[in-house]
Amino acid sequence: MQIEIFIIAAIVMTIMSVNGYISFTQFVSDYELVFRKLKEADYDFLVAARYGIDANPNVLFNKRIKYGVLTIGGLMLLLINQMSLIVAVICFGIGFFVYKMGYLSLQSHYKTHVAQIDTMLPYYLKSLEILIQHYTVPVAIGKSMADAPDIFKDGLQEMIDKINSGDDSINPYMDFAKEYPVRDSMRMMRLLYRLSLGRQENKQEQLLMFSRSISSLQQKARETKYKNRLEKMEKKTMSMLLATGAGMMVLLVLAVLRLMNI
Repeated sequence: MQIEIFIIAAIVMTIMSVNGYISFTQFVSDYELVFRKLKEADYDFLVAARYGIDANPNVLFNKRIKYGVLTIGGLMLLLINQMSLIVAVICFGIGFFVYKMGYLSLQSHYKTHVAQIDTMLPYYLKSLEILIQHYTVPVAIGKSMADAPDIFKDGLQEMIDKINSGDDSINPYMDFAKEYPVRDSMRMMRLLYRLSLGRQENKQEQLLMFSRSISSLQQKARETKYKNRLEKMEKKTMSMLLATGAGMMVLLVLAVLRLMNI
């Protein structure tokens, strides 16, 4: 009987929603100021990092609220015959988890994205250093794009476009560093800008400083890579130990229960 009630309620709500009598989108909009208090401080930044600056974080946030509310409402309808304070808390907890999943997904993508950039940046800068020995910095950046990792190409194209449009300030370099905010990216972009301004007689000295900084970054990247690999192996080992221990406990409990039956 419970399933039938739930199916009928779902059909009625769907019909009313299609005909405009019920609008979850309007409900979220009406209480937007209330729901906005649930918004994470770095949510807008994570949306921009995942989908670009043209993405509207408020639209995506409202969708998260909508899915969370629908989850809570659906669970309450499904469990209406067993409704109690504990069941209500569980429904709200599951709805909140559904709401949080959108944020956790963005956060996970950003961490993976940053880790990838952090590993690739020193090696890209090393190839750029070789080109700078023969060309000016803007020309070297333009020539490096063909072999640059795909993750950097959009940012490099924006930087080249700004420089070619006549912007000879440090802003194009800093904008690139802000788009890829990893270890020492700001400092490396400042060094690149100084190289673009430097006279020919000072170029070798500045290149030497740039080369030393890149070598230091490569060493840190290797250390981070090995550290992450060790942590991954440790997690796998711990998971195997926990699984083995849990399996042994289950077998022990089953053995005890079998003896008690005897």
